[in-house]
Amino acid sequence: MARRYKGHMNGERYLANTNPSKKEVHDLDNEKTGRNECQIDEIISAGNDKPYNSQKAANDAGYNNCTHCIGDSER
Repeated sequence: MARRYKGHMNGERYLANTNPSKKEVHDLDNEKTGRNECQIDEIISAGNDKPYNSQKAANDAGYNNCTHCIGDSER
């Protein structure tokens, strides 16, 4: 898909899902749009989007990698 300019996003590459049961970071340049994959629009609609400029910053803040768009998930 593409980077977003809605919700809390302003074109950043990485979007963290702040939902306490998820706590994962997504790479919007490698987003997977299939059923049960990244679901970025749903995350934004729920108000659970937090922008990051780097994957490392999101990981350092406690977000796990999305299995689909980044890989190396710890879940």
